[in-house]
Amino acid sequence: PHRKDMKKYASLLLTASLIMAAPVSGHAQTTQRLAATKANDYALVYSLPTTRLTVTLEAEITVEKPGEFYKYAKKYLDIDNPITKENHTAALKSATVTQQGIPNPDERYAVQFKSGTDPFMILSNNGIPLAINTEKTMPSEQPQLPEPQAAKPTPLETPAARQVVSEEMAQSQSTAKRAELAAASLFAIRQTRSDLITRQAEQTPPDGKSLQLMLDNLEAQEQALMAMFIGTTSTRTDVSSFSLVPDDNITDMVIARISPLDGIVDAEDLSGEPVYLNLKVTQRGEMPENEKGVRLTFPKNGLAYCIPGTAEVNITYRGDTYFENDEEMAQFGVVYGLAPNSFTDRKAPIYVIFNPATGAIASQGPAQP
Repeated sequence: PHRKDMKKYASLLLTASLIMAAPVSGHAQTTQRLAATKANDYALVYSLPTTRLTVTLEAEITVEKPGEFYKYAKKYLDIDNPITKENHTAALKSATVTQQGIPNPDERYAVQFKSGTDPFMILSNNGIPLAINTEKTMPSEQPQLPEPQAAKPTPLETPAARQVVSEEMAQSQSTAKRAELAAASLFAIRQTRSDLITRQAEQTPPDGKSLQLMLDNLEAQEQALMAMFIGTTSTRTDVSSFSLVPDDNITDMVIARISPLDGIVDAEDLSGEPVYLNLKVTQRGEMPENEKGVRLTFPKNGLAYCIPGTAEVNITYRGDTYFENDEEMAQFGVVYGLAPNSFTDRKAPIYVIFNPATGAIASQGPAQP
């Protein structure tokens, strides 16, 4: 049948083929194994993919808060630049683009083999070809994606912050008096720590571990008292992913925004600054040529696969580029075919492994007996 007839034939054979499907445990996903048998008229049904892009953004959100005694930082600690007001800032830390293949409903096929042969096909759980005549599939090479990180406790959110508030500080109604008492406590802690380190303290811990615990506690108390004057800074990272299936060039598409208050938000949320995606098709897939330079047509009864095109993809934010790469994509390519008898040749059958994201041939060679 011609290519259009193959698509029509695919719908009729889908039920019969799935009866023969058996689950296969893959490295990255659940797969199914379809065998060409008499029950399905020696035909295998599958869908070629459309390439979906998933953009994963990692944003850094920083919150600055003034300490209770910021007005006295210069007087008691000779610090000129304490934090004086609450401030939220946001920035894009990284952008990652990954590919996935999703079934193209307009590119469903049935390939028919000779009766009495036993080729088989490994499909993804959504019906995209992974391999023929081999259990091996293309290894996943997806990059390590970032994970969200909560902000670490500030010095004022630790148990030490409660330890340094003396009864006199707690009872005083005067901010100036509390600041004076806090400064005095800070200098006393520094003197105690110095005495412990130089072994001049009246009571020294009996061993090194106990000494270190005491020094760590004094350090935490000092940081808490300092934070009351200079303020605190905390940083968290947000991670969100956004998917799209491009069908043409894209110019300055806002895929998300980064908000100082809410982190990564949708493109429609104007509280944040935009993250842009640009895509430019740099090469469209073409039918192969014969030795004479003549373009080939889809072979009769061919097993359809994709010769993908290539698109340059970049992600920008505040004028800086955070991701730029050439991506092969099925929708910018063409569909060609392999002769079915190459998989059933008695003497030299072949195997093929496909890229499930683009539908392209990843590797091929002699099938193992």
